[in-house]
Amino acid sequence: MALPTHIDLQIVTPDRLVVRERVDEVEIPGAEGYFGVLPGHTPLLAALAVGELWYRKGEEKTYLAIAFGFAEVLPDSVTILAQLAEKAEEIDPQRAEAARARAADRLASPGSDIDYERARIALTKSLSRLQVSSRIGISPRTGALKQVRTQG
Repeated sequence: MALPTHIDLQIVTPDRLVVRERVDEVEIPGAEGYFGVLPGHTPLLAALAVGELWYRKGEEKTYLAIAFGFAEVLPDSVTILAQLAEKAEEIDPQRAEAARARAADRLASPGSDIDYERARIALTKSLSRLQVSSRIGISPRTGALKQVRTQG
């Protein structure tokens, strides 16, 4: 039997279908670290962490912020069931920066009534959103356009 030449990628959150595309490659933020998937990959089920997911169609890469959930990898398909999945163009960098500042302030304050794990997760999510939003050339700190290399 011949190896598949593409991957049918589906990314779903509790609210919506985020992506349904035929792609050439996917990189996923797994709970044990990032892992890449090419057509013909060995079947696997993995827990997701907070991070940046990207997929490639030809030479074009698309970036998403992903948080928690599961990935099912089959030789010809990848299904992502995520708590959060946002494409770079859907992310508001100013809102993500404000969330980062709030979470960092919570973690820095010495109060005993702070849920540190929740604040740490909020900080990680906001940093992931900022990283992904920077892929489309918008710098949240300066508001200036910048060139971002997506190849190499």
